Formats: sequence, C-alpha cells, structure tokens
Amino acid sequence: MRFVRFVAVLALLGPSVPSANAAPSDARAGSDTVVVFTAASLAVPIRAALDTFARRTGTVVLQENGASLELARRITDLHRVPDVVALADEEVFPRLLVPRAASWYARFARNRMVLAYTDRSVGAARVSAANWYRELLRPDVRVGRSDPTLAPVGYRTLAVYRLAERYYRMAGLAARLEARTAPELIRPNASELVALLQAGELDYIVDYESLARANHLRYIRLPAEIDLGDPARMTQYARASVRVPRRTDTLTYTGAPIVYGIGVPRAAPHPAAGARFLAFLLGPEGRALLGAHAVDVLPQPEFIGDSVPAALRRARR
Repeated sequence: MRFVRFVAVLALLGPSVPSANAAPSDARAGSDTVVVFTAASLAVPIRAALDTFARRTGTVVLQENGASLELARRITDLHRVPDVVALADEEVFPRLLVPRAASWYARFARNRMVLAYTDRSVGAARVSAANWYRELLRPDVRVGRSDPTLAPVGYRTLAVYRLAERYYRMAGLAARLEARTAPELIRPNASELVALLQAGELDYIVDYESLARANHLRYIRLPAEIDLGDPARMTQYARASVRVPRRTDTLTYTGAPIVYGIGVPRAAPHPAAGARFLAFLLGPEGRALLGAHAVDVLPQPEFIGDSVPAALRRARR
C-alpha cells in the first residue's frame, strides 16, 4: 500500500522539470542552474514557471518539493541549500531562516482554507457550508490532515478547528474535529493528502483553495471568519493558537491570514541565477503563470529585508 500511495503522489505532481526533485547535491551543472525548494502546495504552479523560465533562458532547473517546515530544516540542519526556497507560510522565514540562513524574503501570494472532497466522498451530496463540521464528525467519514510539525497547512487546519469552535459556539468542537483524523491519516504535506483523496482513501481534507482548484476537486468555502483568507480579519484569526512541537522546543502558531513567502538563501550555490528566476516569477509574466494555476498572487510582491537585489525590486513594476 505504501508503494501505491507513493505512485499516486508522483501522478499528482505530474511530469517533472529536468531532473525535478533531485537534491542540490546531485546537481552537476554550473552557474546556469537554479535549484528550487518548493512547498508541496506550490509544486505544480512553480514547476510551470520553471518550465517557461528554462525554455526562455536555457537554464537547468531542479525542483525539490516538500512540507515547508521540513524544507527549512533541510537548509538549517542538513545544510542542503537551494538557490530559491518558496514556503507556504511567510512566517517560517523570520522564525527559522532569518537572519542566519537568509537575509531577506518576499511575500508574494495569499490563500484560504476550504473543505475539499470528491464525488465519491461519503456525504458528498449533502455536505454544505452550513453543515460541514457535522459531516466531519460522522463516524463513517475518513478525514485526513497534514502533520503540523512539518507543514503549515497542518497547523492551519487545527487553527481553523479552533476558530470554528468559537464561530459556531460549540464547546469542545475543535478537539472533536481534531480527533476525527486517525494517526495513520496524518500525512507530511498537502500533495499526498490530495492523492489519497483522489484515490478514494479519504473523504475530506481541510486544505488550501488553490490546491483544490488546481487538482479539480470539489470544495466548500468556509466562513471568512475561520478560513484564514481575509487580511481584514487578522485580529479575529489571532484568537486561535496552535502549539507545534519540535525536536528541542515548541513553536506556537497564532492564527493569521495565509501568506506565502519566497527568497534566496545566503549560501545559495547559484545566487545570481536564483535572483534571475525570482525576477521572472515575481514579474508580470510569472505572476500571470501562477494565477493561471490557481495561486492568489499579490498585486505586487512585498519585500522584507535590507539586502534585496535591485533586479528583484524592479520585478514589482
């Protein structure tokens, strides 16, 4: 079964870019190489941009996908450093990468949480925005979620449950929803959950709208008060917090509007090529490509840090 699920994940990600998912240490090309670490929920959109960039420039592009917290740990703990790292939570940069592993990053996209399912899901004909949490509590329903110690979507799912408890005024709802996912249905990242959902091994997942749209899943939009998608509701989202254990300590995630971050690490092996790819990705054409793949791109990237290359600042034009 493990082999079947692995094949399903590869099928979900689709055809690879040249040497896609190869580790940086496997790269043999010179300065015209870009190694990109990509959050799983961004894998397909970033690959589309890499394909276009490679055709346009002749650059060799290598892509490695995974859960955002795990990608950050590969950089800080394993010292496997890419040229570009794109993460599903921009807060991972200041918490884990800045200032030692990176000196700057850019906010470039938003998202929101939805309830995703398929035509084969138990209760597919009756689930709605009004009763979604009741459907998840049914004993015959299989609910999957991402590991909060590895992926931002994992702790965001738990934040949605906590906000739902307040919104619906149902004491204990968050704990009951959290308990609906058996340990074996907690997966490292969003892409693997989508593969299991499409294979009929899950009925529902609370995940990103962009992922649901990109994979042609059915989905229900949750109330704006709980979906982490409205920048104007920052104070309301902050009422939910999730403690995420790490190897030596604990991180506390406070609910916030979902924002994606991207940057070039300090020790990038090909920093100039990485900056060129980012200038393309954050420019008008790159943002249009991301938008075509269901990514809610910001009108202009927002840079944080004092050492952003000039070519990248021009990408906002």
